[in-house]
Amino acid sequence: NTNHAHTYTHVQHGHTMWWGTLGTMRPFQPFDPDLDARRIYAALDNKTVDVRTLIWILTNRTNAQRQNIAVAYHNLAQKDLNAVLKKALSGAVQELLLALLMTPAQFDSHRLRHSMEGLGTDEEALLEVLCTRSPEQLRDITIEYKQAYGRYLEKDLISETSKDFTKLVLAILKKEELNTTGEIDYQVIAQDVKSLKDAIIAKKSDPTPWIQVLTSRNADHLNRVFSRLEDMNGEPVDKTVQSNFSGDLRLGLRILVQTIQNTPLYLAQRLHTSMKKNSVVRGILVGRSEEDLLWVRVHFRKLANSSLYSTIEKEFKGDLQLALLGICRSEDI
Repeated sequence: NTNHAHTYTHVQHGHTMWWGTLGTMRPFQPFDPDLDARRIYAALDNKTVDVRTLIWILTNRTNAQRQNIAVAYHNLAQKDLNAVLKKALSGAVQELLLALLMTPAQFDSHRLRHSMEGLGTDEEALLEVLCTRSPEQLRDITIEYKQAYGRYLEKDLISETSKDFTKLVLAILKKEELNTTGEIDYQVIAQDVKSLKDAIIAKKSDPTPWIQVLTSRNADHLNRVFSRLEDMNGEPVDKTVQSNFSGDLRLGLRILVQTIQNTPLYLAQRLHTSMKKNSVVRGILVGRSEEDLLWVRVHFRKLANSSLYSTIEKEFKGDLQLALLGICRSEDI
């Protein structure tokens, strides 16, 4: 199953880290946070900031290691590394390095907040975070969101969305897998297929069963449901969703279906269509760097007919290019 890289949970300084085995970032050895902190201090101390050193260190350490470096820097300089970077740098490089210093839950919270701020909501950015995270990760994100912004994620989602789309995003946020992993329950599969099918036979499609089933089962179970549905309808589930629902709800259900079927493929497609959008590229590269970025690269290569690495080389320049390549890590031939 390419969907879920085996993840180890690693606790450091009260932060839970999610490590996938298919990420591009591995623990740097031998790791010395004090040495890294001194190098960063020196890089920031000059009149001209040595951005390359900052990039080299921060894109070569895991998130847990970067948290340790930030603590070591604070002990050394008596200043907050985030604040110093914010002042010393600007633009896209600043945003990227600050993103690398956030814990995974902080970064996802930041992306969710960003997708809802200002005029209009960026539904796809919102859905990308919600649909690609596990129930456990979503709980961490909800707590972090409140800590970071003094706001309730659920309330913000309600005020930024409407009608059935609101129901969908709240169901995703609170998703709990009710069926047991590793057991195939053919009876429940048959029931789910029937309720999804019945919901779209009527004159007006009823999204409720779709929302309910897709947010309360694990991916293995749902993929069995989808393949039966595809046999019955003679078309991909994505197409069924497209022709039976509309607006934000359709977008939400489509992304949910795509991420259930194959998250790295969905992310590769999103990168492929949004290469010009800095925030999307940053979001996926930073957000997946310790989970499944290797798989995303494989799918991207097939889709785009060129590697993610060389596409970044072509689309970006200067320090930002260097930093993104550092996270992407290597070329796929």
